[in-house]
Amino acid sequence: MAEWYRRRDDVITLTLHVQPGAKRSEIAGLHGEALKIRLAAPPVEGRANDALLRFLADIFAVPLRNVELHQGGQSRHKVVAITGSLVDPQNLIARQ
Repeated sequence: MAEWYRRRDDVITLTLHVQPGAKRSEIAGLHGEALKIRLAAPPVEGRANDALLRFLADIFAVPLRNVELHQGGQSRHKVVAITGSLVDPQNLIARQ
């Protein structure tokens, strides 16, 4: 199993490396033991965190309320929990 995510019951926990200020929001592959995500939002006043949660809710096909930032509010290294998704995180890397 990959080191960058865990699934327990209906909760997926992701370890992320986030790069704000990119040209577009996208999954950029693996960065060590984290999934790298480029975000179009700037790292200002929590806008990147908000954009990240919306981006993940869309990818995992869940309502925004099911995506929660657990660690890394002020860091590029983040831990996010997603509840109720049927999407296999491993498929995110295959889509590139």
